Amino acid sequence: MNIYFCGSIRGGRQDVVIYQTIVKKLQQYGNVLTEHVSYDSLSDKGEDKDGDKAIHDRDVQWLTMSDVIVAEVTQPSLGVGYELGRAVAMNKRILCLFRPFSGKVLSAMIRGASAKPLFQVQDYKEDEVENILEEYFETLTKN
Repeated sequence: MNIYFCGSIRGGRQDVVIYQTIVKKLQQYGNVLTEHVSYDSLSDKGEDKDGDKAIHDRDVQWLTMSDVIVAEVTQPSLGVGYELGRAVAMNKRILCLFRPFSGKVLSAMIRGASAKPLFQVQDYKEDEVENILEEYFETLTKN
């Protein structure tokens, strides 16, 4: 299974430790095409070796190849929103993870999209994320 993980890069890297936990867990279920999002070495300036167009085109290709999208959406990010919009248009299965105790409010464009059958938003606390992913992927493999 190809998994596309979305997390903030240029929007802020304050959740990178959570991204690492999520990506490590996701690797139990398949190939995480975007594991680099969880790297400590990736700054909020993003990747700089190939240029923005190459990054965009590569990431859209990975989205196309993906069986499921998992996005940590607590840290607002234009890029993550764009990726989710593209994934919805591709009829991909999407799980968005949000920490309401962060003091942030999730965009209505994300929370409101959860009315679609393939789009789920799950509120969580950091110590719950691994169990949430287990339950989500158990359900996926049963269907």
